[in-house]
Amino acid sequence: MDPVFLGEMLSLLMFFTIIGVLMMGFPVAFSLAGTSVIFATLGHMLGVFDLSNFSSLAPRYIGVMLNEVLVAVPLFIFMGMMLERSGIAEQLLITMGRLFGKLRGGLGLSVIIVGALLAASTGIVGATVVTMGLLSLPAMMRAGYDPKLATGVICASGTLGQIIPPSTVLIFMGDMLAGVNQQVQMSKGNFAPTPVSVGDLFAGAFIPGLMLVAIYMVFMIYKAVRHPETCPALEVTAEERARLFKDVIFTLLPPLLLIIAVLGSILGGVATPTESASVGAVGAMILAAIKRKLTFANLRHVMFATANTTAMIFIILIGASVFSLVFRMMGGEELVSDFLNSLPGGKMGAIIFVMLLMFILGFILDTFEIIFLVIPITAPILLMMDIDPIWLGVMVAVNLQTSFLTPPFGFALFYLRGVAPDTITTRHIYQGAMPFVFLQVMVIGLLILFPGLVTWLPDMIYGR
Repeated sequence: MDPVFLGEMLSLLMFFTIIGVLMMGFPVAFSLAGTSVIFATLGHMLGVFDLSNFSSLAPRYIGVMLNEVLVAVPLFIFMGMMLERSGIAEQLLITMGRLFGKLRGGLGLSVIIVGALLAASTGIVGATVVTMGLLSLPAMMRAGYDPKLATGVICASGTLGQIIPPSTVLIFMGDMLAGVNQQVQMSKGNFAPTPVSVGDLFAGAFIPGLMLVAIYMVFMIYKAVRHPETCPALEVTAEERARLFKDVIFTLLPPLLLIIAVLGSILGGVATPTESASVGAVGAMILAAIKRKLTFANLRHVMFATANTTAMIFIILIGASVFSLVFRMMGGEELVSDFLNSLPGGKMGAIIFVMLLMFILGFILDTFEIIFLVIPITAPILLMMDIDPIWLGVMVAVNLQTSFLTPPFGFALFYLRGVAPDTITTRHIYQGAMPFVFLQVMVIGLLILFPGLVTWLPDMIYGR
């Protein structure tokens, strides 16, 4: 048998085997690495893989450990965990609920706004959905909200952490696309390519993120006007109204200033993402200290949670590196390249197929698992088709956010199901999520039709 064909078939079989192993519930990092090593051994026995290729993994891991950009990941996670542990998220929900609660749909609007603020401070979908599910869902039920609308707006607002900077997903994709874009441009004869940075991706995601927030709010206002019985006004006492201004100033302003300082310094080119993340981490500790929540117990909890989350992400990256190496060296990259280039519709057909694949994988895999699995394989081919790397990164983020929200397997729906009371059925959650899925698909369509929505701000700020 032709060794090239045999290698390509083995790489394809390895990809689907890994998907099957992950669906069986085995740990992701070890499934990626273990399955890849098994297929590498089989490939070596069949003469289509050289085991000496594994020697390139050590420099790769050292490069990851020395990568200053990726230091921002644990710092942003620490910042979000500290803000959550200090009770700032809870106070934000309560205050915004009182501010908008006297309006029909006001509590839903407050959930969307707080979801956006938490997204800009945590960047972690699961933590945001769970936090808002615990705090706002009971209040919405007491106010008489339709369970479908309440659960839908909570899940949709919670997934904003996927796209609104400083999303940890965008940090990893920015770092990955920077390397891929440089390799692709050099292979095309451009030895002085325009660099792609995490800041570019943050700037590119800024307008789509705001678009999603605005569209969610318009939908909430529509429900309040056309179906007022689904989102009644909240009763606010005279005492609560009297201290509302003070609560807004002291509850909303500090985290808002912190978010502006972090994102503003990145988008303004004053600081790198890592430097801004350190400012955010210190700022979160200061806010916790002001609220007298910076105790040893809280600090210990936040540090352990940050270490666990960071270790989980990076061990997946290590396992994915093994998979990527074996897949490429056995000829899988050429197989994918030939397939994508042969699709009808040219580069748009290729991008639609990759997005559809990621969307489906989002039902069974976490975001980091998908980007570490798919981006190294498909991004070089897509960028060779002259697709803008920033547009590609933002499209992937919005696409996976939609996948997180889509029944029956959306992760955000499972997060909310885990904390929702028994009076809220899974059917309520699924039905509530569907309108927001359609809204996100509409945004994806707008980004495809008008790519300038992604590329305009990076071009303006960084002069790309």
